[in-house]
Amino acid sequence: MSRIRIVVADQAEAIFYDTPSLQAPPREVAHISDPLAHQHDRDFSSDRPGRSYESVGGQRHAIEREDDPRLREAVRFAKRISRRLDEARRKGEYDELIVVAGPPFLGLMRKELSRPTRERVVHEIRKDLVHSPVESLRRHLPESAAELRPA
Repeated sequence: MSRIRIVVADQAEAIFYDTPSLQAPPREVAHISDPLAHQHDRDFSSDRPGRSYESVGGQRHAIEREDDPRLREAVRFAKRISRRLDEARRKGEYDELIVVAGPPFLGLMRKELSRPTRERVVHEIRKDLVHSPVESLRRHLPESAAELRPA
């Protein structure tokens, strides 16, 4: 019997559950959050973007920034989740991993998971269920191990 770790995450919170099987109720084992994810864009940086003149005419416009502070913070949080999953994997806390996140954040998490941890991912759910009750999570889990891809 495999031990399954389920991580339910968005750019502000991550809840880690363990379950011995897909039929057993998941048990919360950890919860982390990123308080910076709730800040306004103006709180990430005090510098306003510069201004520029059009090459034709006298109109001015703001110069776009190359980096998005909110995206940068989401990537940092995805790395933090990945480190937590790596540590738990090295300690032997789980054999298989199910990742639950909305599509944009799921993509960030995929990029940040280490190869050994990524190899433990047996199922992904493309839904933001962080603020949903655990019963909602259970409704989205596969019903049997046959629906999981091999680890």
